Amino acid sequence: MSVAEAIDWEALREAAREAMTKAYVPYSRFPVGAAALTVDGRLVTGCNIENASYGITLCAECSLVSDLVMGGGGQLVAFACVDGNGGVLMPCGRCRQLLYEHSHESMVLDTVSGLKTIDEVIPDAFGPRQLEQYRDSQS
Repeated sequence: MSVAEAIDWEALREAAREAMTKAYVPYSRFPVGAAALTVDGRLVTGCNIENASYGITLCAECSLVSDLVMGGGGQLVAFACVDGNGGVLMPCGRCRQLLYEHSHESMVLDTVSGLKTIDEVIPDAFGPRQLEQYRDSQS
């Protein structure tokens, strides 16, 4: 059974919808919620948190990764993100990189075009796995 088949995607989307209800969005009025599962089965969630200076607004993925790190770290294996209507959202490029940093190599994302691996949504990525390969090649 693949990672994607083992995930209850509707439950993960529901956790993202619940997180979305906590979003702080007085400026855009565009709430976003995110939820992910870790390798060890923990659920981590996040919501967007706006700021009057706009540029330092935190995306839902940022607060999700904060939840991951504060909860002991680990690697993400499944991810879902929703808008204020509960519709599936695709992480922006910055957030894809953030998710890649904390992903298991088999991580699957619920995207607007179906389930995709982290490598499909950020091809030729650079992150911890590439740094480890580089270090190993220097030995």
